[in-house]
Amino acid sequence: MPERWLEGFDPTNLIVNGTGSFPDPGGPYSDAGLTGRKIIVDTYGGGMHGGGAFSGKDPSKVDRTAAYHARWAAKHVVAAGLADRCEVQVSYAIGVARPIGLLVNTFGTGIISDIELSRRIQSTFDWRPAAMIRDLDLKRPIYRETSSGGHFGRSPTDDGHFPWERIHEERIEGLKND
Repeated sequence: MPERWLEGFDPTNLIVNGTGSFPDPGGPYSDAGLTGRKIIVDTYGGGMHGGGAFSGKDPSKVDRTAAYHARWAAKHVVAAGLADRCEVQVSYAIGVARPIGLLVNTFGTGIISDIELSRRIQSTFDWRPAAMIRDLDLKRPIYRETSSGGHFGRSPTDDGHFPWERIHEERIEGLKND
């Protein structure tokens, strides 16, 4: 790797090809390129969006699952009375189960620092993909409802749709008492 690419980086934290191998053959056999058409309208418009789309992806893809989980965590921060507004940004590297970054922004409305909230969110919520799938029960057929009206700001239903909108008291207590 050219030395200039590592300028300003700690090379011990640089992940290159985190899964260890590239699919063979690659191309359409590994990625058909058929997702990503609705990311802006599915989330928060142009105000806050990530780089990955949701539709067409199963829960094993953090583009979808981590966005739901971040929404869930942010709602709990507000429900716990720790901030009036909360945005949670999370970053993953391929082949690494835990996030490589988690940033909280309360836009100045937090009663504790955003850094402390980030620490509490990381200890109260499990951010590994399998744990997020388990905690939000995402392997069920609950995605049809998201195809119209967006993924966020919807009321959770009795039959399990929009579980990332549901508040759990034990998570609130975890955030408050950590």
